[in-house]
Amino acid sequence: MDKNTLIGLLLMGLVIVGFYWLNKPSEAELAEHQRQLDSIAAAQQTQQRRDIAAGDVDTLSVDELAHLQSVLENMPAGNAVINNEGVVLAMRDGQVSGTVTVGDTTVTWDEVSAHTSANPAVHNLAVQAVQRALDVYAKNGSFAASLTGTEQLVALENDSLKVELSTKGGIIARATLKGYKTWKAPQLVLFDKGDNDYSFTLSNNTQRFETKNFYFEPQKLNDSTVLMNLQLEGGAQWGLKYTLIPGSYMVRMEMVQKGMTSIIPLNINLVDLDWHQKISRHEFGKTFEERNSGIYYKFSGKDGEVKYTKESGNDEKEVQDKLKWVSAKNQFFSTVLITDSIFSSAKMTSNDTQDTPDYENYLKDVNIHTMVPYSSDKPVPASFYFYLGPNRYHMLSSYDKYSPKEDLKLTHLIPLGWKLFRWINTGVIIPVFDWLGKFMTNYGLIILVLTIIIKIVLSPLTYKSYISQAKMRILAPDIAAINEKYPNQEDALKKQQKTMELYRQAGANPMGGCLPMLLQMPILIAMFTFFPSCIELRGQSFLWANDLSAPDKIIQWGTHIPIISSLFGNHVSLFCLLMTVTNILYTWMTTKSQPSSQSMPGMKWMMYLMPLMFLFFFNNYASGLSYYYFISLLITILQTYSCRFFITEDKVRATMAANAAKPKKKSKWAQRLEEAQKMQQQQQRANAKRRR
Repeated sequence: MDKNTLIGLLLMGLVIVGFYWLNKPSEAELAEHQRQLDSIAAAQQTQQRRDIAAGDVDTLSVDELAHLQSVLENMPAGNAVINNEGVVLAMRDGQVSGTVTVGDTTVTWDEVSAHTSANPAVHNLAVQAVQRALDVYAKNGSFAASLTGTEQLVALENDSLKVELSTKGGIIARATLKGYKTWKAPQLVLFDKGDNDYSFTLSNNTQRFETKNFYFEPQKLNDSTVLMNLQLEGGAQWGLKYTLIPGSYMVRMEMVQKGMTSIIPLNINLVDLDWHQKISRHEFGKTFEERNSGIYYKFSGKDGEVKYTKESGNDEKEVQDKLKWVSAKNQFFSTVLITDSIFSSAKMTSNDTQDTPDYENYLKDVNIHTMVPYSSDKPVPASFYFYLGPNRYHMLSSYDKYSPKEDLKLTHLIPLGWKLFRWINTGVIIPVFDWLGKFMTNYGLIILVLTIIIKIVLSPLTYKSYISQAKMRILAPDIAAINEKYPNQEDALKKQQKTMELYRQAGANPMGGCLPMLLQMPILIAMFTFFPSCIELRGQSFLWANDLSAPDKIIQWGTHIPIISSLFGNHVSLFCLLMTVTNILYTWMTTKSQPSSQSMPGMKWMMYLMPLMFLFFFNNYASGLSYYYFISLLITILQTYSCRFFITEDKVRATMAANAAKPKKKSKWAQRLEEAQKMQQQQQRANAKRRR
């Protein structure tokens, strides 16, 4: 080969290499090509399965059989491979045995492993089920041996609480509160098996391990502590240790581990936590209980606020800030998960059960996804408290000791109103209510005495209001005379001046009856939030009311009446009805004594409309609340009639005469009124001159 030929071949090679380099496919083109190949392979596999189902028999490969034997040999003694598609296999005397259930047909292992079958379609489906089971075990790596087992329940209990722990997932499967009952059961189960589940998801660079899929080995360390443990490959261990705190509703939950660095690398610093609960119904008055159910959560830090999902309908919240606790709460009971560290973020959904088969037995279906700090080299990487108990104010307040660095604010699980109203409830109403409970056991009488105490405390304001109303009633003829004397618009300031002078002489104030009532409103609103949240009233009977925390239904019907049923309900509450009648009577008394009631008949009927609106509004509320307002209105009517004996027209007239005889310094308001009147008179004279 001469020199020119060699150069020519070299140049041709460079041209070819350059051509391929310039025309090589991009990464996107390669990915698309691979997708097409995968699609073709999937189609071929589907066709192959169809061909097999038509008559050919599929079999497990040599590698799959070896993998199956390896899995079974590494299983704890006596356990079997159990897949949710009915695969039940075990190693017996060095041989694989068991069954695979496909639909209504059960196939033995000998039939599955055979190369021939009388029913190829069923045989091939059984082989595919085994293949999927092996795939599940491959994905779970070191945890695969814990995928099978038999579910057991292990109980821990004290005087207040009984919890049952399930070996499937290592969770608290059932919680029973002692000393409480529901509207239809002699004991209160906060949540039953299947209604509450939570799962931690650990992950490495290639796998994710969800603890809900594993069967734990229970180890009862003492009467109050159980360890749910997983024995992993290489001697590693991972588990959840539960300790029931004596005499409380608190359960300590600790994540414990050993040798996990061989499974979870140190660069993994978070684990996922998924919690699902169907909030059970416990009360007779479902409508109001449903309104007070949902997800509550507290932001981390001393000043962290307590927030909650929308209480009616469906709602979804996504929080990026750190949280201290999350809770599935209903009207009187809560499940609260409190972390010793933080929840780094959370996504929460709350769905009502309105259109589901669970509507009669459940209030909400809630899901919480969050993350907690984790390190595979720590023996206790995360720890928590579960509060499983009643929303009782003093009890929740006492649990702040479990978080010395910040106020847990668990009492905010009880909706006691905005800041001012909450302060009245926590600072005044609850202490007085608890104090009365030390001397009386009948809560109907406690409410009566509490109402009387509140009325006595407010009596100075009430008295001033009655005095002012009485004076205005007595002055009504004089005010009418002034209106007749100055009927024209141009005499408006003069009429106003004479009216104010009359008020000043009588010592009356047109706003004197309103201001004392406005000052009482915070207490009325505080009581409105207190009674529906007061667990002490739960199950307490009084007169015809079987439960002061629920409506006292004397008449009810099953027929759904559009609009009426949604607003009023399907019953009539007697205390609510009595409150409405008493309110109408009180409205009649007040409108009759007001001078403006004759000149403004439209306003008069509006005042009668309000009690009827309250009938619709309070019919579904706690009977204790309607009873309180009923008693309060009765006492108010008695006070009104009593004041009329002390405040007579002769006394008011005498006061007016005494005030008129005293020299009075004009107030700035009176001075400004006179100046305005003079300016008006000057303007009128100027207008008269121009008209001439």
